[in-house]
Amino acid sequence: MAQLKANGIQIEYETFGDRNAIPLLLVMGLGAQMIHWRAEFCKLLADAGHYVIRFDNRDVGLSEKFHSSGLPDIAALMGQRLTGQTLQLAYTLDDMANDAFGVLDALDLSAAHICGASMGGMIVQTMAINKPERVLTMTSIMSTTANPGLPPGRPEAMAALMSPPATDRESAIERNLVVAGVIGSPDYRDDPVAARKRAADAYDRSSYTDGVARQMAAVIAAENRRPALEIVTTPTLVIHGKADPLVPVEGGIDTHEAIKGSDLLLIDGMGHDLPEALWGQIVENMSNMTKRA
Repeated sequence: MAQLKANGIQIEYETFGDRNAIPLLLVMGLGAQMIHWRAEFCKLLADAGHYVIRFDNRDVGLSEKFHSSGLPDIAALMGQRLTGQTLQLAYTLDDMANDAFGVLDALDLSAAHICGASMGGMIVQTMAINKPERVLTMTSIMSTTANPGLPPGRPEAMAALMSPPATDRESAIERNLVVAGVIGSPDYRDDPVAARKRAADAYDRSSYTDGVARQMAAVIAAENRRPALEIVTTPTLVIHGKADPLVPVEGGIDTHEAIKGSDLLLIDGMGHDLPEALWGQIVENMSNMTKRA
């Protein structure tokens, strides 16, 4: 792992595979560190012929934090959004998309295949909208268009996501396991011992929680991407779990319907996570697209 300067800030990143292979940038979701793209998953992609790049989004993990911006009032922001008021934000999804392009710049890559999960899917959609010439293909996983006509997440999933941050290591681990139990895949339950170790490793790597609220504010403030996605011509794969309680499957279907010619992979029993049992199917579908392109 190492650091680079991207879009004017410090970003932690790591690569897998041959530098001359097919470039593939992975963008993680809300509050999640790059290690949530598990190394074994990244190696599968590398073995399939990709130069895989994962990185910590701004405000999480080991990338630059935005302490001076303070903590947003999420409830107030949601009210202001509904009433059409101007929102005061530390940064936007456009800024986070520019961070991702900055990573490519620092690695001397003029264009790449991009893949995002959850909020990361929103970021890669923004990248394809803003600078399509730099995006070879896009994979949007368990994400959505911000179309206001789509159903919200289930109350229990939203409550888990919005539960108060933990104040110590053990409670942070327990909170992580509880949230994963609520939003994770009902047909692909994680091994509890392995899940606990990964939660502990993530806490020990970085226990910073303030950035989650600022990232959430950026998601809340995002405009409906559906109209802009309707003119995107980037080859696209949309992957979504049919059992996703946090970002309902309608979000993935809406993304697919917006982007003409996109491929849609809906997976039975998959929730809002990336179960190891599904990695082979996901890597195969992604690789088929990147190699065609």
